[in-house]
Amino acid sequence: MRDKAPAIWWIRRDLRLTDNPALTGALSGGGPVIPVFVRDGAVEGLRTAPAWRLGEGLAALSRALEEKGSRLVLRSGDAREALRAVAAETGARAIHWNRLYDAQSVERDTRVKAALKEDGLAPESHGGHLLFEPWTVETKSGGMYRVYTPMWRAVKDREVPAPDAAPARLPSPETWPASETLADWRLGAGMRRGAEVVRRHILVGERAAQGRLGHFMAEIVDGYAESRDRVAEDGTSRLSAHLSLGEIGPRTCWHAGTAARDEGKRGAETFLQELVWREFAYHLLYHTPRLATGNWREEWDAFPWNEDRTDAVIAWQRGRTGLAFVDAAMREMYVTGTMHNRARMIVASVLTKHLLTHWKIGLDWFEEHLVDWDPASNALGWQWSAGSGPDATPYFRVFNPVTQLDKFDRDRAYTGRWIAEGQARPAPEALDYFEAIPPAWGLSPDDPYPAPVVDAREGRARALAAYENRSF
Repeated sequence: MRDKAPAIWWIRRDLRLTDNPALTGALSGGGPVIPVFVRDGAVEGLRTAPAWRLGEGLAALSRALEEKGSRLVLRSGDAREALRAVAAETGARAIHWNRLYDAQSVERDTRVKAALKEDGLAPESHGGHLLFEPWTVETKSGGMYRVYTPMWRAVKDREVPAPDAAPARLPSPETWPASETLADWRLGAGMRRGAEVVRRHILVGERAAQGRLGHFMAEIVDGYAESRDRVAEDGTSRLSAHLSLGEIGPRTCWHAGTAARDEGKRGAETFLQELVWREFAYHLLYHTPRLATGNWREEWDAFPWNEDRTDAVIAWQRGRTGLAFVDAAMREMYVTGTMHNRARMIVASVLTKHLLTHWKIGLDWFEEHLVDWDPASNALGWQWSAGSGPDATPYFRVFNPVTQLDKFDRDRAYTGRWIAEGQARPAPEALDYFEAIPPAWGLSPDDPYPAPVVDAREGRARALAAYENRSF
């Protein structure tokens, strides 16, 4: 086997050994496989929590590779030059990777592939991050989908290939190329003291992701259609960080979901729809890259968003708005690195509608603090909430954070878990918030709970008045 040329597996957001087309492609040559991760400009550009979570994921993947008789090679710099160097050092001819779909990654990968071909190498990209490549999903007239439901109907019965099993061993080269050290990269440096708080609430790596999927399918999916909105319950899959970093593959999730549906588990169809919502986000990001940077509906460019960091915006960022649903959700994010999806809709609606603040302020804040940050899902979620994105519901949908709390946290278990002020015996997670946040914020659980920065009814009326004065 070592007589054959090695193949490079260029790892990006696919930190797994199962259901990995790029790894399968690298193994198909029959020679040694060299797993390589490059800290390039895209990695350097990650915000605090996503960078830290990536470091945790790389450490888990490194351990998994060692169990297979392999190792993770780390390099820094331009991806094209790093891959050229590893190929020259090892005699590798083939380089395999799984495609990404944001504009920065598409531009980089196109440039890398062209350069490697000029060198006489054999680069090959694969589809492993999504169920369906964006250019293979078209309307009957041949264009992209702009509304989710028709896209769901178009793909829900498509055949999805079964995921490849993890290899028993990874063939290794006689001599490994030099590698940098993950600890020296200090990917988590920006988290400071918050890292230890968040670490208590996350699961990391492929094995944990598979375990979480199994638990969800066995214990939760049957009632998922209802439980996913009840913010105080463990009623969701909690796979978002694993999917974002590719610690689990979408095909693995899809086949688990279809099996559960065939077994008659009621919520399985809803789970499959959520997987396609993720596909829809990437479909839009690929075809309209402005989703991540500007209003998807360009007629919103003239809307007079507030773009300043006002006192109300600071209160929103710190979980001190006086609106319990919003504050609990923001504190959940600082303590766990994630936020319940229903809560994300509420905090986004309040920022963009009650406070009439530009969605990009919220998008950037989430990108800084979410360990499950995903470029497509984050952008679609914020634009959907703001009304500037693709949504069949008109812009005048404004969630009331008070009535939404009555509906989805009637017993106030969620807010009680995350808000300490005013409680004689606060929950441990509520106190963890004060351990996780920057000391410079000067907050204490003994502080009085603030008055609302905006009245829920008045904020809604103000938003509707602003919308009615614009032409959409």
